[in-house]
Amino acid sequence: MRKKYDYLIVGAGLFGATFAHEMTKRGKKCLVIDRRSHIGGNIYCENIKGIHVHKYGAHIFHTSNKEIWNYVNQFAEFNHYVNSPIANYKGEIYNLPFNMNTFSKLWNISKPSEAQEIIEEQRKELKGKEPENLEEQAISLVGRDIYQKLIKEYTEKQWGRDCTELPSFIIKRLPVRFTYNNNYFNDRYQGIPMGGYNVIIEKMLSDCDVELEVDYLKEKDKYQDLADKVLYTGMIDEYFDYKLGTLEYRTLKFETEVLEDVSNYQGNAVVNYTSHDVDYTRIIEHKHFEFGEQKDTVITKEYSGDWKVGDEAYYPVNDDVNTKLFKEYQELSKSEENVIFGGRLGHYKYYDMDKVIEAALELVHQETGE
Repeated sequence: MRKKYDYLIVGAGLFGATFAHEMTKRGKKCLVIDRRSHIGGNIYCENIKGIHVHKYGAHIFHTSNKEIWNYVNQFAEFNHYVNSPIANYKGEIYNLPFNMNTFSKLWNISKPSEAQEIIEEQRKELKGKEPENLEEQAISLVGRDIYQKLIKEYTEKQWGRDCTELPSFIIKRLPVRFTYNNNYFNDRYQGIPMGGYNVIIEKMLSDCDVELEVDYLKEKDKYQDLADKVLYTGMIDEYFDYKLGTLEYRTLKFETEVLEDVSNYQGNAVVNYTSHDVDYTRIIEHKHFEFGEQKDTVITKEYSGDWKVGDEAYYPVNDDVNTKLFKEYQELSKSEENVIFGGRLGHYKYYDMDKVIEAALELVHQETGE
């Protein structure tokens, strides 16, 4: 007997929505379900006081892939927002990413050659050795002064571990520039969708059936026979009831406040707090993503914490131990007939948004042979 749907997509985030949209365009019937009460996953925006609040942390779309930029622009028009976060170290303000503005403030210098000379001198403490952990990697990139003020304590708050216990690769993509350029990303394209990210997901899913507040793993019997195939974008270890062990994640907590009659709280969308004397990692002032001029503002304090079963998982901890365990789950997943695993949690991988879309489109290619 023919099933009602070609695909059941578990998770209405960007990966699931992209896949559902593309397969629906190709004449496939898709049902998209999600645990949460809204679509969009972690890029969901909540409208508060006319401000699009990034409910699950700051999301800035950026890419160097013109095809992906053109693809996402079919769903929304993007503004010209440029990501230029600020670091607050015990009241001292520094520009991010690390650039000549940062170096000038820190060392009272003005020329790139002066900054390079200081960093080179501070690198010497490594005596030419290959970095074996995050601390050594950071010092090899920017020297000890910047590591101590702007990396060490912030990173330890993020990951809940000493920097000497964290792998070096976490910080390898850290931008360092010897120009007065505060643009965090090197990508050619970036911006925020006008009207918030919901505009994109709503258009992607406009021709799909959607059910919210559904826990697939608790209602598997009801849903597994509705479709020929399942795309599962949740945690791969949870899908298998943690039978091989629990993968490690970091979770986040958000405290959002409406500040009435405060038109501008911190003057920037994102301010990172890089010292241990402040518990949160950053404050987001959402109106600045869209150059808002509302009389009120909305801020969110973001806290990083240890994940435990039942918490929302945000970041995988991709060290050697967890990578090995994930590969065992990947092998186990091959025995699941007609189930595909995808997305940040299904792949146990940190994805930027453009890479999420790329991966979803690649899955469409695999499924259709196009």
